[in-house]
Amino acid sequence: MPQYFGQLHTAEPAWSILGAVESIQQDDRHILLKCGIPCLKISILAPNLIRVRMTPTGEFLPRRSWAVAQADEEWSKVTFEVREKAESIEITTEQLSIVVSRDPCRIQCFDSAGQPFAEDADMGMGWRTGAIAGWKRIETDEHFYGFGEPTGLLDQRSKVRTNWTTDAIDFGILTDSMYQSIPFFIALRPSLGYGLFFNTTFWSRFDLGAQQLGVWRMETQGSELDYYIIYGPEPAKIIQMYTKLTGRMPLPPRWSLGYHQCRWSYESQDIVQKLAQEFRGRQIPCDVIHLDIDYMNGYRVFTWSPKRFANPKELIQNLKSDGFKVATIVEPGVKYDPEADYKVFDEGLKNDYFVRKTNGQLFHGYVWPDKAVFPDYIRKEVRDWWGGLLNSLTDIGIAGIWNDMNEPTLDDRPFGDPSKKIDFPLDSAQGPADEKTTHAETHNVYGLMMAQASYQAVLKSRPTERTFFLTRAGFAGIQRWSAVWTGDNQSLWEHLEMSIPMLCNLGLSGIAFVGSDIGGFAGNATAELFTRWMQLGMLYPFMRGHSALTTAQHEPWTFGDRVEKICREYIELRYRLLPYIYTLFWEAATTGAPILRPLLYNFPNDPQTFSLADQVMLGSSLLAAPIYRPGVQYRAVYLPEGQWYDWWSGEAFTGPTDILAHAPLEQMPLYVRAGSIIPTIPVMQYVDERPIDQMRLKIWKGIGEFTLYEDDGHTFEYKTGAFCTTTYRVNSQEQRTIVEIEAREGEFSPAKRDIIVELVGVGEQSFIDDGAAHQLEFSTSGLSH
Repeated sequence: MPQYFGQLHTAEPAWSILGAVESIQQDDRHILLKCGIPCLKISILAPNLIRVRMTPTGEFLPRRSWAVAQADEEWSKVTFEVREKAESIEITTEQLSIVVSRDPCRIQCFDSAGQPFAEDADMGMGWRTGAIAGWKRIETDEHFYGFGEPTGLLDQRSKVRTNWTTDAIDFGILTDSMYQSIPFFIALRPSLGYGLFFNTTFWSRFDLGAQQLGVWRMETQGSELDYYIIYGPEPAKIIQMYTKLTGRMPLPPRWSLGYHQCRWSYESQDIVQKLAQEFRGRQIPCDVIHLDIDYMNGYRVFTWSPKRFANPKELIQNLKSDGFKVATIVEPGVKYDPEADYKVFDEGLKNDYFVRKTNGQLFHGYVWPDKAVFPDYIRKEVRDWWGGLLNSLTDIGIAGIWNDMNEPTLDDRPFGDPSKKIDFPLDSAQGPADEKTTHAETHNVYGLMMAQASYQAVLKSRPTERTFFLTRAGFAGIQRWSAVWTGDNQSLWEHLEMSIPMLCNLGLSGIAFVGSDIGGFAGNATAELFTRWMQLGMLYPFMRGHSALTTAQHEPWTFGDRVEKICREYIELRYRLLPYIYTLFWEAATTGAPILRPLLYNFPNDPQTFSLADQVMLGSSLLAAPIYRPGVQYRAVYLPEGQWYDWWSGEAFTGPTDILAHAPLEQMPLYVRAGSIIPTIPVMQYVDERPIDQMRLKIWKGIGEFTLYEDDGHTFEYKTGAFCTTTYRVNSQEQRTIVEIEAREGEFSPAKRDIIVELVGVGEQSFIDDGAAHQLEFSTSGLSH
């Protein structure tokens, strides 16, 4: 808790403020405004995307090789109009207007209806020693989302959010800096929304009205103010453009959508084998087993313990024969081991791949292998070398790479001793020879570059097979290289609740493949807590159970028969929903849309959803209201506009409305929008255990449409056209419902299967899926085809 009393007053240095516009230059993409020596450049990159750059020196910085945003010249040129007036310069595109006041130089944006947004406050833009900043007005009823994985509730208004990747161990609702550093947010109010990406890898911070009511500030320790404004007005359009700017996720292997099991640690290959046998014997579906740090030899990265994991290739093959994939943890700290013939250390030292201090001495810190040195992933040759080392894992069948401790996190003394967390020296040199900079600029992208090295290297060595990647730390654009989980959470009801807004804000930050450790990583879950967490975890895009050393076991069967049965049923529901979920992943890969969504994403003009942090949607059809407190069997649920159906009972509700939902331990409140079409398949013990010979289309009365995406689930052939889509439509009017199935499109042909079309609460019809178009009619008096 901050201490407010007994502190001496500190006078902050004064800001120098951007003054009047003295001259204007324009080309087919940019408008340059000179304000004495300082300059302001506005770049029109798309009808709803502008870039704003301000430099106090008159010289703009060159583009970095590690830049995450698409270069200005890579955007198609767009038409815009510039009109000079006595007191302002007006720039107009098809979707928005930018008005720049001449004296002092200030920016204001307007939508086509004349509503202002992203308007500079009185301070405008300014700089002082070691910092540069911009100030903007907070509009009435404006709310702020994104920022990576902020703790607390969903809306970040009145908060301070610092962008500095941090090992946020023991994080709670007051924690600021987290593992992910994503300097992007969405500002939303009824009928208008915009996004802002603060394009700086230096330490930066957003103050969202905490210091000055009605004004938000962005500040960085870089030397240039550089940000993008994305006009919506809906969150979906903002995310679509933001992920076009910073990149979108590739389709992961379909098996990675199944259930993952992890613990720090399953200490030996015998224990891992027994774990796998338990899952199969108990008929609890599972696809992936994660190996934490104890598979290594003395925590040396890219090694195996010769005693506990004497034959890892045999283990992986045995698990594969039973339908399991294996993911191994990989960490950046390389054990300082100069006389042990440790290849990773010896090669890195010989080729000068490790970070050094300004005096040329190797920098070291303390992590699991004790004294350790750290690769400079900012350099391409280091990324290539590191990526090549991953072959020692992938060549024996490792299917997933789990990058951890890559904020980077390290201590000043050996783990176990009294110590404190430290960073690399901020003045340590990093980057390629022609772009030498310091860790102050590269700290936030260290984990991103490690993830990029992993993805690109494995793609090169295994070009026909998709691999699963997971990272704890990252920066804007991390979705291009990896899935993300929220780090070391705790077995607390508060952390179960907090996972909802944390994952939703990650989705609103362009990162769709996300999850939290089910049951909590640190501490001991109760049977009730674990049950409720598994119910919510069924919705997580990345669904993994994980627990820490010295804690009680957290496997689904450890809490008794009743909990095991509930866990089995919810994991089975996850596997039945995989066609729907995999289609959501395709949507994320093609548009950037989040898979797990706050209600405001689909209902951006309903103010009731703006602060709703304890309900969530999986895609646009399913709405869940998890239980996140002990002993609770009833809870309030808000259903937005439209018709809704209870997933379990079929009871109908008309929104907007608040209802009281019954939620015994066996049941998480779950609702479906009218007109929804959700494809389901029979339960399997692992993804692709057998060909899908039956698909059930669960359809709820109403008007709706759904496009099912399919491919082989494990290769990259979808990129060259080996996929197919099938569009389904439902139209209910009075006593008659028509279901239309369009002819399948695309080059991929699924296995022969029966299609069962179930109009929930009415009846069902079936046919053999031959890819042709079909029309079915349902009525209360009978069925026709």
